[in-house]
Amino acid sequence: MPTERASLGTSRFVAQAGVIAAVYGAVTIAVLQLPSQLGWGLVQFRLSEAVTVVALFTPAAVPGLALGSVAANLFLLAQVGPIALLDVVFGSLATLLGAAWTWRLRARPALALLGPVVANALIVPAYLPLVLAGLGLYRVPLLGIDLEGAWLPMYLFGVAAVGLGQTTVVYGLGWPLQAALRRLKVGF
Repeated sequence: MPTERASLGTSRFVAQAGVIAAVYGAVTIAVLQLPSQLGWGLVQFRLSEAVTVVALFTPAAVPGLALGSVAANLFLLAQVGPIALLDVVFGSLATLLGAAWTWRLRARPALALLGPVVANALIVPAYLPLVLAGLGLYRVPLLGIDLEGAWLPMYLFGVAAVGLGQTTVVYGLGWPLQAALRRLKVGF
């Protein structure tokens, strides 16, 4: 019965995507609660990015990670206000593109894991200066710092900083995670 088999495949795909979204979203929200701002900002080490390695194992990770990112970034609305919508839209787009890259290049894991690094390093710094400016973090009068109108230098700094954070988390935590999942033969 091809129809029943297709239905089971679809159900499995949706269930996997839902579990991945829940895990990614929960870890991201937990990190956002840390006082050190590891979860967002120009220099960030979003520990949940280690979970992006599941895109090596199942295509359900592509929508799952993106939905988890949307849910977690919506959480920021309560903390920083409507300016966080930029992160909801574009941060989640970066997660979607990074996961799609990982799934497409899954036969070469080291290259595949560059997907989340590159997508986040190029996309997040493009809007993050707007978020920081909206939060009034571009000016530190006490130190004489005023970065108003300095989008390009902030973008370039952000590419390096977000890229460094992503590389550290994806390869430093994600690589051992994917190796452990392979050793344990976790079925997706």
